[in-house]
Amino acid sequence: MGRCGECQAWGNVAETNAPKGRTPTSPVTSPAIPIGQVPVEDSRARTSGVPELDRVLGGGLVPGAAVLLAGEPGVGKSTLLLEVAAQTARTGVRTLYVTGEESASQVRLRADRTRGVHHELFLAAETDLGAVLSHIEAVQPELLIVDSVQAIGASDVDGVPGGVTQVKEVAAALIRVAKTKNIATLLVGHVTKDGSIAGPRVLEHLVDVVLHFEGERSSRLRMVRAMKNRFGPVDEVGCFDLSSEGIVAVTDPTGLFIARHHEPVAGTCISVCLEGRRPMLIEVQALVTPSASERPRRTTSGVDSSRASMIVAVLQQRAQIRMHTSDVFVSTVGGARISEPAGDLATALAIASAWKDVAVPNDVVAIGELGLAGELRRVRDLPQRLAEAARLGFGFAIVPNEPGQASKPARDFEGMQVFEATDVVNALRVLDLAGSRAPRTRSAGAPLI
Repeated sequence: MGRCGECQAWGNVAETNAPKGRTPTSPVTSPAIPIGQVPVEDSRARTSGVPELDRVLGGGLVPGAAVLLAGEPGVGKSTLLLEVAAQTARTGVRTLYVTGEESASQVRLRADRTRGVHHELFLAAETDLGAVLSHIEAVQPELLIVDSVQAIGASDVDGVPGGVTQVKEVAAALIRVAKTKNIATLLVGHVTKDGSIAGPRVLEHLVDVVLHFEGERSSRLRMVRAMKNRFGPVDEVGCFDLSSEGIVAVTDPTGLFIARHHEPVAGTCISVCLEGRRPMLIEVQALVTPSASERPRRTTSGVDSSRASMIVAVLQQRAQIRMHTSDVFVSTVGGARISEPAGDLATALAIASAWKDVAVPNDVVAIGELGLAGELRRVRDLPQRLAEAARLGFGFAIVPNEPGQASKPARDFEGMQVFEATDVVNALRVLDLAGSRAPRTRSAGAPLI
């Protein structure tokens, strides 16, 4: 152009290169306002109809929030979300359940079995992203469930469904619709062999809440843990009972991990562990037998094997309990897993009880972390753990003492006697488990002596 469009002068227009990295401005969707004037009524959490899930979510489902639920195949993800869909539909909230892994008739059969049929619950079997978006436009749901994000594919994106590019595009499109239309969205995610969420890591960044659904195949107990939560805590755990009739919330799961014996049995002790912020009583069982091999076995179930071996070594070195010629088996009741050091003292007492063949009384709980020097270390939320044990009728507790303090006489706590021990030897003496007597052995054809 030779003439300036503003001053109409000729020959004064010079060619220059536009600066790099500068993004032109664009119209805003809504003007910025003071944060105190932002309305929050539309973002209030509403119940999902499943109390244990509400506990993990921090109160319920927030409109416009995207929740990713991941878990191993067969753990019960679809059953849980169908229960959420049915309970939400019963409250009058229109719900759309999109399945990409099953046919509509298969989901209907499961809904009949779990009594989840309702006229406000809409079902669609689709694997194309465009069709899913069309269903959303037609149904106008307030809750959207997609099972699963790896089974949905976008036709205009390269790759097969479940690939990195496809998962990113499908998740981004669904989350964009959820934010625009204020729809609470639940997405099912697959996991890899090591238990991590399959697909790109950006998937976990896109969503607001990441939940892990876990449980042993041999047990009916299932747990939901929050790994990321923009609306509530990340240290909560929800417990469920999965059966042929569906999934039921377990509000008090303590009884699942305790085997009530009519008479005291040697080799058992109960501890109070925290699953998130929920105290749960877990029974630890131990068995000590003479070893027939040069290298005694150390077998565990529900207890970390390296930690159990460390506890055996501490008992041998600090408490003179010799088990270098014995096989040691340690297990928990009901498929529970002890994932924190607070169960060390109960494990040590169970092993010592099995070694000496002296039973720990049924009303005793032991809480504390065991150090290599034999000292007992305090654990977090000790009053909350003791309150749970007292609520369930336990009368005596052994806990760690304050650092640098000597052992004190038992004190009263909500009707329960609490003994504060400085080390594992003091804890063993209270229960008459200390000593250097050799474990019982069995000779050929002879009874135990």
